[in-house]
Amino acid sequence: MSVLDTILLHKRVEIKKMKDLRSQKDLIKEIAEAKSPRSFAQALRGDGLSVIAEIKKASPSRGVLSHDFDHRSLAKEFQSGGARALSVLTDERFFHGKPEFIADVKRICNLPVLRKDFILDEYQVYESRLLGADAILLIVKALPKKNLEHLYRCAKGVQLDVLVEVHTREEVDVANEIGAEIIGINNRDLDTFEVSLERSLQLRSHVNPKAISVSESGIMNSNDIGRLQRAGFDAVLVGESLMKSQDPAKTLRALVHS
Repeated sequence: MSVLDTILLHKRVEIKKMKDLRSQKDLIKEIAEAKSPRSFAQALRGDGLSVIAEIKKASPSRGVLSHDFDHRSLAKEFQSGGARALSVLTDERFFHGKPEFIADVKRICNLPVLRKDFILDEYQVYESRLLGADAILLIVKALPKKNLEHLYRCAKGVQLDVLVEVHTREEVDVANEIGAEIIGINNRDLDTFEVSLERSLQLRSHVNPKAISVSESGIMNSNDIGRLQRAGFDAVLVGESLMKSQDPAKTLRALVHS
């Protein structure tokens, strides 16, 4: 069983427990009174290459990335460092995140926030909206096409932007077919967790030219940024290199002004 399969198995159990605590019907009712989301897509359409800075304490492949982790402090540093948007890990078991991180971050900065988690059920879409997320992640590899399209439409129906994540040419085709507005190419193989920037460079030309293209994972320095910008990417999602930095804001500024 791959790491992704293990995560998805646990996530389905987690979703069932959540449904037992609070009904989907109640979530939908509360959305009517929730604040309108910020536009994640619009934030990525600015001039130059937009940087989505990721707040992530740990990962299954790298373990704990930051031993003095403070999501609020990181949000402030990333905003001052020039990030156009934030990605916040909310998975607790494998990434040491928490759902409440989203509200904490949005109280102290004005950047749009992507909820980075493994979304498998429409219950999580409504939950994400109430948590204060402005966008959610949908992973093509984790979802049958019919389910992917349903969750995409569900998210758009409650004003959430969607980053549709792909890893192969076939998955890019699926993202294009459902009309994804934002397509992220993850350089990390979700079976082996090995990372290669070549994945983004090889797949970029197949992304719908009308979609916002994002390269995710393994982006470590200005050389990587330059290669991706020349390949035509609109944005990059950077996590590990920022989380391991002694001065995240300074590291981010160096990437933003590459």
